[in-house]
Amino acid sequence: MKQELQTDSVLVRNYVDGDEKALSTLVYRHKQKIYSFIYSKVLDRDVTEDIFQDTFIKVIRTIKLGKYNEEGKFLPWVMRIAHNLVIDYFRKNNRMPKFDNSGDFNIFSVISDSSLNVEKQLIKDQIDNDLQKIILELPDDQRDVLVMRIYKDMSFKEIAECTGVSINTALGRMRYALINLRKLVEQKNIILTN
Repeated sequence: MKQELQTDSVLVRNYVDGDEKALSTLVYRHKQKIYSFIYSKVLDRDVTEDIFQDTFIKVIRTIKLGKYNEEGKFLPWVMRIAHNLVIDYFRKNNRMPKFDNSGDFNIFSVISDSSLNVEKQLIKDQIDNDLQKIILELPDDQRDVLVMRIYKDMSFKEIAECTGVSINTALGRMRYALINLRKLVEQKNIILTN
């Protein structure tokens, strides 16, 4: 049977058995979707290319080590790896986009006045900085959902697809993230208004 017609799981098995072309077929089959997803988050072709390559290096390593769990869900698994690498990129480069105040989450309604004086701007920057630090203290699954929802303005449907969980699970993680964030804000006595 031609490789183009084989399922992802058959191609993965063939790759494990030493067929290098099987991996090329998998990469070619899913490149557009994965590349577009990464680009939509980082908006930079060079960075997208790097993250795309890192994603497949991780995929190859995991498969070669025999740690790939065969569930016939190759693409969601690769998308999760790409998503985690995107988050790592933002973390490493301290380039988390700023919050936009989208109403629902009062905890994020930080000053949004374009005519901030220097003192207010310093306070706003400190608040943003404090928030980013405490977000890093959240459990990974909660932090990921919160970052995707608030920083990247992704819908819960997109978050669910990206993380390989149900919409209800994504909503639950967001709810717990906000509860835990409020607790951390209180514990650390962070003031979110000027």
